[in-house]
Amino acid sequence: MSEAVPATLRLGRRAVLGGIAAGGLAGCARVLGHGVLTSSDTHPIGYPTVEGVRRFGELLYSATGGRLDLRIYAGGQLGNERDTLEITSFGGIDFNRVNLAPLNSIEPLTIVAALPFIFSDTAHMRRVVDGPVGDAILASLEPHGLVGLCFYDSGARSFYNTRRPIHRPEDMRGLKLRVPGSDLYIAMVRSLGADAVPMPLDEVYQSLAQGVIDGAENNWPSFENGRHFEVARFYSLTRHLLAPEVFVMSKVKYDALPPADRRAVRLAAKQSVPYMRRLWDAQVEKSRAIVLASGVAVNEVDPAPFAERMTAMWDASLTTPRQRELVERILAQREVAR
Repeated sequence: MSEAVPATLRLGRRAVLGGIAAGGLAGCARVLGHGVLTSSDTHPIGYPTVEGVRRFGELLYSATGGRLDLRIYAGGQLGNERDTLEITSFGGIDFNRVNLAPLNSIEPLTIVAALPFIFSDTAHMRRVVDGPVGDAILASLEPHGLVGLCFYDSGARSFYNTRRPIHRPEDMRGLKLRVPGSDLYIAMVRSLGADAVPMPLDEVYQSLAQGVIDGAENNWPSFENGRHFEVARFYSLTRHLLAPEVFVMSKVKYDALPPADRRAVRLAAKQSVPYMRRLWDAQVEKSRAIVLASGVAVNEVDPAPFAERMTAMWDASLTTPRQRELVERILAQREVAR
């Protein structure tokens, strides 16, 4: 990307969305200028997903000789993921990096990669999403106005709380735990005997501090970057989810590009993945060290009793033959790796 075009345009959400309201893509173009594409992320500048998208922008700028550039609105400047996904689907935002959770209610196939304990480890998850199963999930987004470009890592999610360590499912009974606004997450937590409290991520710290919730679940970087470890002093490594995150483009904008630029977009997205993963792996180690140094009580957990509680939830979540087929393919890849 050119130095003259900053990674974050300081127009703010009101200016950008005001341009959208004034005339869809045309309004957005008036605000942002020709050839400059927009991307939204709820994470802050410096977070691996944001830097992965920044790398995508650099690769796209180079591949198109500077005709296409990217401005990233990080830190939730344009709203939460559910809202920005809707805006992206009708072309008001060009790119979006989102968690799988808000996509679960839009496209059933995305539920497959979000199932608890479906991936045995990070290597297994990466093999799956980089292959035909991942391609099928990405392709399923197009009827919903979104072009799935690639998967980024979101790490292993585990439970943390203010009250006690969790060693077995029975230890979760009575805990009020924050979850994203997803039926799948709600069902997962309820299956383990806890109370699920849907809540935006930016409200978690204050809610933990005030006792509105007892805990939440997330990966090492989010636990550390959100400063949740300052108030939730028990982190139990259930590693119940290894759901990846998704980088999508507005199909309206994608279809308006000439074929060569479409190919450049797809290639740049795929090429940004190894870069993002290197940053992610480094950030996990950094965040783990910070949390451990703070004195948080961290304990390992036998995942088997937790996974056994997921059987009914899996059955209720998998409502189509296509979903069940993809699950079988994912599990088969796990067995082959062993």
